Amino acid sequence: MEETISLKEIFATLKKRLLLIITITLLATIISAIFTFFFITPQYSASTQILVNQQSSKDSLYNQNAVQTNVQLVNTYSGIVKSPIILNQVIKDLNLDYSAEALQSMISVETVQNAQYFNVTVKNTDPAEAVQIANKTASIFKTQIKKIMKVDNVTVLSKANLASSENPVSPNPKMNMAIAFVVGLMISVGLAFLLEYLDNTVKTEDDLEKLLGLPVLGTISEISADQHHVKKTSHAAHTQARGDHLEA
Repeated sequence: MEETISLKEIFATLKKRLLLIITITLLATIISAIFTFFFITPQYSASTQILVNQQSSKDSLYNQNAVQTNVQLVNTYSGIVKSPIILNQVIKDLNLDYSAEALQSMISVETVQNAQYFNVTVKNTDPAEAVQIANKTASIFKTQIKKIMKVDNVTVLSKANLASSENPVSPNPKMNMAIAFVVGLMISVGLAFLLEYLDNTVKTEDDLEKLLGLPVLGTISEISADQHHVKKTSHAAHTQARGDHLEA
């Protein structure tokens, strides 16, 4: 017969292992906070926005076909902006101590569906350097795209600035601590039930009934050393009194 666990037994296990659960949960949260504040280097973000817009002659109309062409070019340009031909020039102009691959990992390009612009975002441990890289990348991309695509259809809509990049974007202490709290709570609760499952000792009458499948008819109370001494003294006094009575 399959044994089921009642809600009462679940709460009893949680109450029994409450100290363990609290300790592990708090420990996980504290470790996360220490690791976040003292071991993770803050990352700063700087973004610039680039518009793709085909130049048209004075006697032509801005039509839907031109918009669709620009949207398609955005997808192409978003890949070119992270290409070595752009990044190597950025490294050279700013005298950066990065390889093209390392710089590429710092840059992310975000496109918006059916939009003629895309955002270039740079993450760096130095906010000022992040701003410089973002602006220089946009500037060199605008210059180089004329040579690569043989068109002049790129405009830098907005440049990155230090004022909007002074607050770190990672790590997120609140998020990290919240995750650590939840994970610590789950682990501690799981460990509490595991310890309870592995504990085969008999402690109560209920445990004995479950083990033997028989009802408990009576119990023998535990006698402490003090109670045993009192009973032994009382018995000795009673024996002596009885002996004195017989002699009399």
